[in-house]
Amino acid sequence: MFKRTLHRPFPLPDEPWLMTQTWKEVLFAHWPVSPEYLQTKIPDPLEIDTFDRQAWIGIIPFDLVQLRAHFLPPVPFAHSFPEINVRTYVTFNGQPGVYFFSLSAAHRPAVFAARTFFHLPYDYADIKVKKNKETTDYRSVREDNGFEATYQPASPIYTAGKQTLDHWLTERYRLYTTHKNKLYALDIHHVPWPLQQAEANIHVNTIAAGQGLSLPDTKPLLHYARKQKVFFWPLHRCT
Repeated sequence: MFKRTLHRPFPLPDEPWLMTQTWKEVLFAHWPVSPEYLQTKIPDPLEIDTFDRQAWIGIIPFDLVQLRAHFLPPVPFAHSFPEINVRTYVTFNGQPGVYFFSLSAAHRPAVFAARTFFHLPYDYADIKVKKNKETTDYRSVREDNGFEATYQPASPIYTAGKQTLDHWLTERYRLYTTHKNKLYALDIHHVPWPLQQAEANIHVNTIAAGQGLSLPDTKPLLHYARKQKVFFWPLHRCT
């Protein structure tokens, strides 16, 4: 795992990792948007990242399992729950990363811990995930928004090439967040995504609008990954 680093845009952190978790039944749903529009939605000093001068908003539902801290076993009743996030892609001092408009999880203690210790915009949502033989049924409901979809892989597994949009959208190894007008970053690591093209029937999609974001009236670009193990490092201050 930690010997495979050539796909990363920058080296692994020197300090030990803090936490690991595994994401299952991951759907990447992306919509192209104006970079000028998105720049007004993110905090300074972040800059919107673009691919061929195009910015993107992603909605990423998945099932989180095997959550544990370094050197500790999984916590009973707190190591598995579904999540969904709304995100875009940014840079800071030339370093690419992810900026989350919202993250929702079906576990109140995890939401509290993420907001308190990682300064991430988590909220609780009633989320149900059902894995069928070929498809995944995903339903997230919050007081102000929701997301409901049925999705499935639609191609063999592949690893995206470095200069492709698929790679640019998925191979992100840092997240940025703000707290009290200060910018923070958190590094992650995983092997290259085992991607598949995907098909999805999205029944309800008001989750981006719940964050004041407008999506174009076009079909999203879809990718699927059955499983990915991810390692997290401690949050550190950038400004």
